[in-house]
Amino acid sequence: MKDKFIIGRYLPLDTLVHRLDPRAKLIFVFFFIILIFFAHSFATYLWLFILILLFVKLAHIKLWFLFKGLTPIWIFLVFTLLMHLFLTKGGTRLVELSFISIDTQGILEGIYIVLSLMFIIMISTIMTLTTSPIDLTDAFERLLSPLKLIKIPVHQLSMMMSIALRFIPTLMNELDKIILAQKSRGSEISYGGLANRIKAFIPLLIPLFISAFQRAEDLAIAMEVRGYETNKQRTSYRKLKWQWPDSLLLVLLLPIIAILFALKLIGV
Repeated sequence: MKDKFIIGRYLPLDTLVHRLDPRAKLIFVFFFIILIFFAHSFATYLWLFILILLFVKLAHIKLWFLFKGLTPIWIFLVFTLLMHLFLTKGGTRLVELSFISIDTQGILEGIYIVLSLMFIIMISTIMTLTTSPIDLTDAFERLLSPLKLIKIPVHQLSMMMSIALRFIPTLMNELDKIILAQKSRGSEISYGGLANRIKAFIPLLIPLFISAFQRAEDLAIAMEVRGYETNKQRTSYRKLKWQWPDSLLLVLLLPIIAILFALKLIGV
């Protein structure tokens, strides 16, 4: 299970993407996700996919490893495709039965929205694989620090994000242990149809939730024992350093945006 769920995991490698300032990566990913919603043709999606492949290569991440991280959401992607397939109308009618009709516009819109969701998850996963949770938290807090002027608890939000990212792999390990324990007791979790697998998965949720609440309580007690207070002014041990490759990364957004909108204008 944990090998199929890579969101929140960090690969400690020494690459150009790993060495970039986490603030630059957060800003770049934010605007890249916005650009994904402006893509509405196969040419624009191909351009964005080429960029994702470039970052995968620079980060020394295997493409199959990245696609394997999409495994937990394949059902959601297929469901989204089917919803557009049957509900979005327009274009040429391809299939028409008593209560089901499929148009070319529904197929295109379904493919576009699935590609958008895949690209959003892929670029976000690349960021988490190349940036440690602590660096992400520091970058998040630095970028949102102006919001402290209007009494928004930026530090608390950053702390919650850090804890959530840190405990995703931990909970996946815990789920693996629970699955192995259930299999040793004769539970057939990995066999049968989809309905049987869902039914067999439900008993896993109770011990998983109990373990999660227990870990949360232990963490809260540990933080209280160490004198952690949310209202105190805190300093950072790690200092983020903005360098020229970080500025270059943001400057690259300009040609990326120009090429994307040029492809939209020529209607490719």
